Amino acid sequence: MQPTLTHHGAITGVTGSCHQYTQTNTSYLIDCGLFQGAESNRPLNAFDFNPKTIDALIVTHCHIDHVGRIPWLIAAGFRGPIFCTEPTAQLLPIVLEDALGIHIPDDQALVERAIDRIRRQIRPIPYGHWHDLPGEQPVQLRFQSAGHILGSAYVEFDHQGHRTVFSGDLGAPGAVFVDPPQPPERADILVLESTYGDRNHEHRETRKTELAKAIERSLRDGGTILIPAFSLGRTQELLAFIEDLTVGAHSVRDIKPGQDTVAHGVHSYKDLPIILDSPLAQTLTTAYRQLSAHWREPLQTKRTQGRYPLAFDNLITVQNHHDHLNLVNRLAKTGQPAIVLAASGMCQGGRIVNYLQSMLDKPQTDILFVGYQARGTLGNRIQRARAGEVIDLFGERRAVNAQIHRLSGFSAHADQAGLIDFATGMAQPPGAIRLVHGDNGAKRALQNLLKRALPDIDLTIP
Repeated sequence: MQPTLTHHGAITGVTGSCHQYTQTNTSYLIDCGLFQGAESNRPLNAFDFNPKTIDALIVTHCHIDHVGRIPWLIAAGFRGPIFCTEPTAQLLPIVLEDALGIHIPDDQALVERAIDRIRRQIRPIPYGHWHDLPGEQPVQLRFQSAGHILGSAYVEFDHQGHRTVFSGDLGAPGAVFVDPPQPPERADILVLESTYGDRNHEHRETRKTELAKAIERSLRDGGTILIPAFSLGRTQELLAFIEDLTVGAHSVRDIKPGQDTVAHGVHSYKDLPIILDSPLAQTLTTAYRQLSAHWREPLQTKRTQGRYPLAFDNLITVQNHHDHLNLVNRLAKTGQPAIVLAASGMCQGGRIVNYLQSMLDKPQTDILFVGYQARGTLGNRIQRARAGEVIDLFGERRAVNAQIHRLSGFSAHADQAGLIDFATGMAQPPGAIRLVHGDNGAKRALQNLLKRALPDIDLTIP
């Protein structure tokens, strides 16, 4: 019997992922994410379904736009199991505890009780194994690697032979920690993300070289390199790339603005401070190290060779907020060369905002955007701003005089070609495709290409 699919989020943009799979009186929720950017005005506790009627929650991965509303789902009466992969089971409480701390800053005891309940509802299951789900209908669940971040999965439901697949967020080839996704055997219905449905990633194969060039170019400016980084996934990938630069033959020129670049010596990357200024990213990086058994084989080989991709010598972490503010002021005044990775990835909050307020108007600052910037976010406004344009930074006006760079090769999402390969790479074409999790232009562009590749299927945009 064909299920009923209802989409409660990620249908007008790329945030708030939340989908419902229903067979008669049995109902499952796939993700329950936070709305961000232009969609962030939606109340956290406003659900257009009854959480008490959900038999189970299935989590594809731990990014906040896929899991951020889980505490409010539970507060509204959801008491079923939370199924996820084994790495996600370890990462999820960390992510949600941080999110709750932001929304409930003055009641740590309440946060701890909420996280304890979430831990008790989590049910980790391994990749590639069918698992019987609770409910009146005989529905099975299987996780397959989505290649997006550690623990990410696409979800397969099977009900009496009818196969429904939810892609979650699919990854791109060349990820450091996880292998790229392989298409499912088949899908009667495929619910497919479309974040990059209208473009392909540039410089994917040369992104480490591009990162090195960006670093060397910015060091010639004599200022700080700011990288707004998502605490989970992107931060760890960037650290692994920078560690490669540190131990490799790459070098940086120790020069000052206006000086001749040839006349000065070359210093190793080992002399360049790499500053991780995000308590959440630090905690998640520690968890990544503890999950090294789930890393892809090439990275595990580095470990056996005495390499530490997430804990190298010139990596500096900043925990204390007072130390963070002092560091911002020192870097802003001295122009000392340094690379700062700080959350949030879309500049919607977190410590990156203090750096931007102090350095966005300085021409010697370089800002490297390495991830998707959703409509309505500060990151999107900065990325689109003209040189010298004045924008609002949470009540403070600043001119965008910094050098803005977009390195698309670092995206953790599949690009247009990857999405098409996933949809068309099955042994038999899917019966129907629904496009979600994308801006309108991205969904329309992907829809047009898929129609050419699969002209006989039912292809809709909810």
